[in-house]
Amino acid sequence: MALHHALSGELIDIRPFRNNLQHEGNKTLYKSEHLEVFRMVLTAGKEFPPHKVAGEITVQCIEGSIEFTINGVSEVMYEGNLKCLAGGEMHALKAVEDSSVLVTILLHGA
Repeated sequence: MALHHALSGELIDIRPFRNNLQHEGNKTLYKSEHLEVFRMVLTAGKEFPPHKVAGEITVQCIEGSIEFTINGVSEVMYEGNLKCLAGGEMHALKAVEDSSVLVTILLHGA
């Protein structure tokens, strides 16, 4: 069975999972030819090593806290914080505590 991705104009719930966080997983919420929006759930200590994507991205901390590293410079993001990043910049994530983040990527075809 294919996973549901929201259609253009469809309402998407991104409220914090809170006590259900441990039972949730990563999920692509919307994907089109030029845009991808997904929610990542990271348990404390989980890391995504340095990497880069072609398009611009945003990362919004929905709950918990994450260490976001851009070109070797780290900053902790908390619930409600948002970072915007130019395409091609090296970045990494590490969950300081159980967290979920909303990631938006402008795909290279745009």
